[in-house]
Amino acid sequence: MSGNTVTQSVTWSLARAARELDLRRGEFDLAVHLGYVRTVPDEGGAGRRVTRAEIDRVRSQEGFPEALRERVKAVGTTEGAALMGVSTARFTRLARLGLVVPVKFYVNRYRAVVWLYLAEELRRFPAERQNVPLLRGRMPEGLRDQLGAGLDLRPRNWRGRHMGFLLRQAEDPWARAAVVASLLEPAQVAEVIRDPYERACLNRFRPERPGHGAPDSPAAYLVSRIMTADDPDEISWLRADLGHAVAEAREAHPAPRPTPRARTGVVPEPAGPSAEEHPTVPGSPPVPVAEAAAFAPTGSVSGPAAAVRAVAVPILSPTVVPRSETVLPENPPEPGEDGRPRGLFGWLRRRDA
Repeated sequence: MSGNTVTQSVTWSLARAARELDLRRGEFDLAVHLGYVRTVPDEGGAGRRVTRAEIDRVRSQEGFPEALRERVKAVGTTEGAALMGVSTARFTRLARLGLVVPVKFYVNRYRAVVWLYLAEELRRFPAERQNVPLLRGRMPEGLRDQLGAGLDLRPRNWRGRHMGFLLRQAEDPWARAAVVASLLEPAQVAEVIRDPYERACLNRFRPERPGHGAPDSPAAYLVSRIMTADDPDEISWLRADLGHAVAEAREAHPAPRPTPRARTGVVPEPAGPSAEEHPTVPGSPPVPVAEAAAFAPTGSVSGPAAAVRAVAVPILSPTVVPRSETVLPENPPEPGEDGRPRGLFGWLRRRDA
């Protein structure tokens, strides 16, 4: 076995890989999302890992680690405005118009959403000629009208960017479809995907959402709103994309379905002889084969054939009530004129005599 193969087989957890690359965990996550650090699935199914060969590749790049830190540096509104040379108010308007795209966000202690942007992208924005009029002077009238109507594309642009991050890591076609489904309301997914087993498969591959606060907390509610599409155009686009993704997943391999045995939990019994093969008299109890064989006539065919033929012979026995079990009335009727009791009681007395 070569040394390169051994190096490829050694994998480290994400936390250890971040330490080896001299990055904070947030910086490392951004490096993974942006494709600067490649990860591989954990063989034990416990998320993602980083190979030793990938760590060596990143560490061998020129300017490591300062150059890598600069590429994954995320800044807020104040620092971002300073990098672009504009006021914070203008920077916010540009972000709401979707001209600068956030790369991550968090909810602060005042339950306000704080958007973060890549510093490298903000430095390039003023250098592009078509962006110069947006940095100085009055905003174009059409853009002002959109801002006045309450336009805010920051959540939508972040969702689009985040979906691209997740799609790059998804290797199974159902996992790719689950990435698209994770940005839609469950009711929207149910309208597009009618099969409950396919929806269950999407839920199994559904990516985990970033944790912000305890479940059902105001912070978690804000995160859920940001991660769920609410614009009609975006919803329409995601629904169409989900339909195509699920169609591709079906062609690769259908969603798993339970077998009839696993679904009912009852093992079907083997079919026995039909009523046409062994007719019986209506109302007669079934007779076991062993008992029926005892009543087979002498000289008949012996063995299993005789037992089967004997089953078809009904066994009828009269119902006899023993005398000791005969129930007599507690108050017998009075005797008639001849001194003999009348009715059924008298008839029984005469019969015994």
